[in-house]
Amino acid sequence: MAPEDVAADAALFARLRAAWEERDPVPAGLIDRMVAAVAVEDLTREYALLTLVEGQYAEVRGESDTATLQFSDGETSVLLHIAATEGGDHRIDGWVDAAVSEVRLVQGEREKKTEVGEHGRFAFDGVRAGLARVRLTVTREGESTEFQTPQFEV
Repeated sequence: MAPEDVAADAALFARLRAAWEERDPVPAGLIDRMVAAVAVEDLTREYALLTLVEGQYAEVRGESDTATLQFSDGETSVLLHIAATEGGDHRIDGWVDAAVSEVRLVQGEREKKTEVGEHGRFAFDGVRAGLARVRLTVTREGESTEFQTPQFEV
């Protein structure tokens, strides 16, 4: 596209924007309310309560390298038990108290999927050390929503 075409397009868009601002201005406070709504939605999604239930003092009690984590957003709760394996990787056993159609473990660009069994149980084998997050597709009253844990260290 030639520079004069770009300038002409920019001038046309500026006139259109001015016309719309005059005829149908943005309601006062709309932008601030939308930014706040998006921020709250993100916080709600990100802010799942993290409680270290056990494993904090594992190195004192014995040789095992385990941790038990519990996440909840008030409607869905997830319990994770993380244990080191002899091969140096980790196994994550989890339980969820909601109807779940999909469970994924995300570590950077890597993603693993697993099935949810009876009583909301799921597991991931061969998990490498590092930051991870569990994402679940939860179904409530016919609607699917995503529950994701904050990142945790494996």
